[in-house]
Amino acid sequence: MARTGDSTRTATVSALDALDFALDRGSPVPLYYQLAQQLEEAIEHGVLAPGNLLGNEIDLSVRLGLSRPTVRQAIQSLVDKGLLVRRRGVGTQVVHSQVKRPLELSSLYDDLESAGQGPTTRVLRNERIPASAEVAAALGIAEGAEVVVLERLRCTHGQPVAFLCNYLPAALLELDTERLETTGLYRMMRTAGITLHSARQTVGARSATAEEAVRLDEKEGAALLTMRRTAYDDTGRPVEYGSHVYRASRYAFDFQLLVRP
Repeated sequence: MARTGDSTRTATVSALDALDFALDRGSPVPLYYQLAQQLEEAIEHGVLAPGNLLGNEIDLSVRLGLSRPTVRQAIQSLVDKGLLVRRRGVGTQVVHSQVKRPLELSSLYDDLESAGQGPTTRVLRNERIPASAEVAAALGIAEGAEVVVLERLRCTHGQPVAFLCNYLPAALLELDTERLETTGLYRMMRTAGITLHSARQTVGARSATAEEAVRLDEKEGAALLTMRRTAYDDTGRPVEYGSHVYRASRYAFDFQLLVRP
């Protein structure tokens, strides 16, 4: 057991040594905030991985030339965000970072991959069914027309992040289950020559059902983010309708708001 702990600590020291902390003591931005921001970026980009242990406050303060209260405040701010946790007898440990996804026409797989989150996918369903009235209206087809339904569980670092349910016109493209478990749906569509152009999307929130709680490793009633999206190609044709749920503890939508000229 001791060797496992030593191995974890060595890996953590190596990860921290790889960080180039740039603390500007002449800046009006508080030092604790500068340190917290740089640690947060390291966690979100996978430089500090889930399970890594940080040195204690004394070690960090000596190494960075900061006071213990400054280091303590930086760590506490990340504990409050759910990025670090203090464990009795273990120390301060990195936990799974919350995925922050820009609100744009992109796939969750691509967003997670570009953020260094190491996405994995488990395909739960891939079959052809008659379109319901809701799906038919979204895809602009007749009710009862054949569509492909995909149900997938998307994970990062071995932990579920989202349950994805997508409907596509049956003749749009071939969707191989094995390939869907190694890449994103939108990437497969682009490879098939489909040019995604725009989408209509609705974001909401609700509590997890018992089934969703089991699937997403949450408690029943836990907060979930929801998203419904209809994507269109460059001819204006609806090519995909999705209904997704995300763990609010692990996921957030990131908005940029501009003033209308």
